[in-house]
Amino acid sequence: MIKLMPQEELAPGNVKVTRWDWINLALEVLIADGVESVRILPLGERLGVSRSSFYHYFESRQDLLDRLLEHWRDTNTKAIVERAARPADSIVRAVANVFECWADESLFDPRFDFAVREWARRSADVRDVIDAADDERLGAIRDMYLRHGYDEEDAFIRARVLYYMQIGYYTLDVKEQLETRLGHLAAYLRSFTGQEPSEADVAHFSAFAIRTQNTKPIIRRK
Repeated sequence: MIKLMPQEELAPGNVKVTRWDWINLALEVLIADGVESVRILPLGERLGVSRSSFYHYFESRQDLLDRLLEHWRDTNTKAIVERAARPADSIVRAVANVFECWADESLFDPRFDFAVREWARRSADVRDVIDAADDERLGAIRDMYLRHGYDEEDAFIRARVLYYMQIGYYTLDVKEQLETRLGHLAAYLRSFTGQEPSEADVAHFSAFAIRTQNTKPIIRRK
């Protein structure tokens, strides 16, 4: 899970608790128990502080929930958009750049994404945020294909196939060893690009994925 720990002033009387302590705990509860469990009093009890600490940092529970959505856009969506826009010598390398989001949960946290999508089932406003984020992600991937010479329709459909496949992968909670998935890497790249990846393409992304797994902390932080 992505955790933010910027420097900031502490609330009076709550020396060890910052705004980001509230946000990070709310994020943990959202992922574990759903949005209905993100409540001020239980969060304060777990942090060992009073409600006054909360109101020093936030106007209301809705303000806290809005910050969670903002954090989701600034991590999960931003990572995909940035990777899709990264310069690449070929479409194979460009797709591999997007794959980095699926390999490194400090870039894209699937549990956070799933929790927000579950939240959207109970809130039309959050559903609108989800729809806008999906459009932004798909648009970035489509533009990536366009830059590499695909026509409008082909770029649009390939973006859908790539993105919807991965979101479905998380929704179905598919479990695979890294070695198994990397064994299919060339076929994935071939399917998403229509081009044959080189051994160097496969080796480049495999090294990234293995390095990420070997350095991954027990809980992902940012």
